Amino acid sequence: MKRILFLPLLQMPSGHHQVANALIRSLHRRAPDIDCRKVDFLSYANEWLEKVVTGTYLKWIHHFPVTYDKAYRTFASSSSSDVVQHFQWYERFFVKKMQHLLEKEQPDLIVCTHGFPSSLINRLKMRKVLRTPVINVYTDFFINSIWGRHGIDYHFVADTELKIELMRSGVPEHRIYTTGIPVDDCFKRTRRFRKLQPPFRVLVSGGSNGLGHIKEILKKLKPSRDIRYDILCGNNRNLYNEIVSMRSENIQPLPYISSRDEMNQLYDSVDAVMTKAGGVTVSEALFKGLPVFVHASLPGQETFNRDYLESRGLIRHLKYDAPFDQQLLEVLTDEDELNEWRSRMEAYRLRLREKASDAVLQLLQNSNRMEKQNV
Repeated sequence: MKRILFLPLLQMPSGHHQVANALIRSLHRRAPDIDCRKVDFLSYANEWLEKVVTGTYLKWIHHFPVTYDKAYRTFASSSSSDVVQHFQWYERFFVKKMQHLLEKEQPDLIVCTHGFPSSLINRLKMRKVLRTPVINVYTDFFINSIWGRHGIDYHFVADTELKIELMRSGVPEHRIYTTGIPVDDCFKRTRRFRKLQPPFRVLVSGGSNGLGHIKEILKKLKPSRDIRYDILCGNNRNLYNEIVSMRSENIQPLPYISSRDEMNQLYDSVDAVMTKAGGVTVSEALFKGLPVFVHASLPGQETFNRDYLESRGLIRHLKYDAPFDQQLLEVLTDEDELNEWRSRMEAYRLRLREKASDAVLQLLQNSNRMEKQNV
């Protein structure tokens, strides 16, 4: 039985886990005999450190977002050699832990959905101590400097411009696959008719971990017969109860939804999505052909996502100096604007030439052939 090892970093829910889970579900449907394993690498290396890193990240991004964003931008734009220099002090410890993990799991293929495990494996590959093929699956619409590059065998990118960026840095074109950010198979594009007259139904996400400023957004959502807002609260029970206490007919809370099929049905029932600029949620909406309005961006990677997507006309960034209802209705009632938006979304989907799970299976088969030839 072949084994694929998926490597996010932290235990906390994130796009790195969502992408890994989506690929694992897809692979299980296509090839149930493949053993897919997922390991939160930092938890494996040191559980105490993982808790400290997670807690520090959440506090920093919540209380000091400007300094986090500045630090992230400086770090993300550093050269890969600078990144290695910054972390030489712990490299030996984590590289050793990674070697122990790989010796224990003995994978036939490694899939990194976070840059830190990728950077460690890149070091092992460059030293010629690891022969197992490795894939970077990027979970945002940009690539920060921590990701391993030249020792990594294959790269799954979110758009063609990221492919060009990797090629300019010396990665061969045949090692780069334009897959988009992988989402669950159930998020098939719908062709149902989208109405041009209110009332509209808008799905609002981004408050499950308390970092999406949903309470500020609630103040911007005025009771209106033109728009009904369904707010995904995730595991944020306080947010759910607060919305219930508002007793608004047009603002309804939704509890945590674990089923991808149920989430797909929800997407099919709404006319637009309001969300943070997370790569996975935006990608799901783009695959569904839904207009995406970004209400917030966490400092760091989400601001990069927002800037990239907005510059290409794939999202609309909501401004806080104007009523949200007004900004939404200006677009949702404008047939020409919607048609242009859908054309841009369709052009984006056409640029995605490979399906991530199919590419993983093909690369695993290629690896098997090479093993047999070397025997």
